[in-house]
Formats: sequence, C-alpha cells, structure tokens
Amino acid sequence: MVRPLPERYLTPVDLADLVGVPVETVYQWRRKGTGPRGFRVGRHLRFDPEDVRRWIADLMEEVA
Repeated sequence: MVRPLPERYLTPVDLADLVGVPVETVYQWRRKGTGPRGFRVGRHLRFDPEDVRRWIADLMEEVA
C-alpha cells in the first residue's frame, strides 16, 4: 500500500516516520550525502515531498 506524502515540507522527524528509521539516520544520510535533498529554513532542516518521492523511487530502481 502506497502512503501519500503530505503537501507541506517534511521535517527530519516526518521523514524518519515515513521510512521507519530513527531521526539520527536522517541526519547521517544528510552528512554522507546519501539521503534525499534537503534545505534549511533558518536553522530548521526541511525536505520537499517530491524530492523524497524521487529519492525513494531511485532507491527502488537500484534494487530492481
């Protein structure tokens, strides 16, 4: 079952909940450059739902 993404920008907590990983993993992906593209709004990290969708699709293609 496909879970719809929210229409708003995602926080690291939102992303972690979405993919079922600890929040620290999201920050590790960011440091390593392996996660979805994120951006800062002041000191707050946010992710565009479309970038997250593309990142997940790319991961699924790699496995296939």
